Amino acid sequence: METMSGLDAKFLYSETPTAHMHTIKVAVCDVSGIAGGFSFDTLAVVLGQLLIRLPPFRRRSVPVPLGLGHPVWVEDPDFDLTRHLSRVVLDPPGDDRALADAIATYAATPLPLDRPLWAIEVVEGLSGDRIAVVVKLHHAVADGSAAVALLNHVVEAATVAPHPAPGSDPWAPEPIPGRRQLVARALREQIPRIEGLPHLVRSSIRSARASERKRRTLEPMPPLPLHHIPKTSFNVSLTSARTFAMTNLSMGTIQAIRSATGSTFNDVYLAVCAGALRSYLAGRGELPTRPLVASVPVSTDSSTARLSGNRVDNIYVSIGTDVADPVSRLRAIHDGVVAAKAVRSLLGNDLLEQRADVVPPQLYRPTVRLWSRSHVANVLHPPLNVILSNVAGPREPIHIGPVALDALYSVGPILEGIGLNITAWSYVDSLAVSLIGCPTSVPDPWILVEHLHVALDELQQSVRGMVPADH
Repeated sequence: METMSGLDAKFLYSETPTAHMHTIKVAVCDVSGIAGGFSFDTLAVVLGQLLIRLPPFRRRSVPVPLGLGHPVWVEDPDFDLTRHLSRVVLDPPGDDRALADAIATYAATPLPLDRPLWAIEVVEGLSGDRIAVVVKLHHAVADGSAAVALLNHVVEAATVAPHPAPGSDPWAPEPIPGRRQLVARALREQIPRIEGLPHLVRSSIRSARASERKRRTLEPMPPLPLHHIPKTSFNVSLTSARTFAMTNLSMGTIQAIRSATGSTFNDVYLAVCAGALRSYLAGRGELPTRPLVASVPVSTDSSTARLSGNRVDNIYVSIGTDVADPVSRLRAIHDGVVAAKAVRSLLGNDLLEQRADVVPPQLYRPTVRLWSRSHVANVLHPPLNVILSNVAGPREPIHIGPVALDALYSVGPILEGIGLNITAWSYVDSLAVSLIGCPTSVPDPWILVEHLHVALDELQQSVRGMVPADH
């Protein structure tokens, strides 16, 4: 039994009937090399063998009565793989849009909380003798960096030791703890938190003041959530339904633009997203005069071995949607990211985790649910506009026996009033970009996909002469 960290628990507390706090991972696989063809039953057997390498996939969360402490992780004594697996077969032609529709439908259902917080749906019937393995993984289990480590673990397990040796499984199911045990444990853990609260308050005040002093000296001045954030059609109350689309952008083109402009890879990605959002909103006649503000997740842990948990924070960046010239927009974003990171560095990652630990579940969860039920996001200005994330994925092609991984997509959740998340995972020489929204915030995400490609082309054309021709 292990107590969930405050950061991890926060994702559980944020779950509502319309804001599902799971992430979506999609592995599109070429199964043409499998002798006799793909078999769902065989995949289930292989997954069962691989679970020895995936400890987070066999733990379930158990809440503490009355919210007196954060939930605990327990090795599920009732683990049943069949409760985590499902399949769907697409009608011909099985193209990307049909796959995206299947993913959207799957993403619209929250994960049950009475079992380990993941599920897999295998989508069959894709064109080109392909399948898609769609993983629904709760954010409380792992952030993007941990998810990449889990994927690498799976690949290593399947290629190096596909069949575990007898007796090598360290898994030991645990009984579900009773109310008295949970309450006693939670109260013991509250003692050091209470004792450290005065120091935490003083440290938080000092760091907040220092970061605000720093923010006011910077040009551009980093934005603050809830402060002069423009309202767009993305910033509405959610429904439980989801919309989804995906595409691939050229890593070579992005790298060339990065080199030619002296920016970072992430700067170019943000600039492409900003260009797409600017064109999309302009086409709808709703481009605001103030720039959109994006929440950009940043990892606070450089370890490549961590398989679970969240070591992530966010910076808030003005993404220059008010700037017409693509290169000027990129430069503005670069300067904004540098400034935002300078401000955020003064707050400290340890303080973030410590503050999350002392957030009372009794207050946080009801507040989030009230915000959701009231639909005030349709009226109020949003805390920010969009979530834009970029995770470094595998750089080498992945093969598991006769199965080749063709594409890898990932996307995080959307939130009340922030109804668009655009997430990129790099894989080999492509940047796989996923977009998730809901019918009220992004009715047709494929329009945004088209704008992403146009925005990348425009940015490349704007630095013509510095960027080689098409990659």
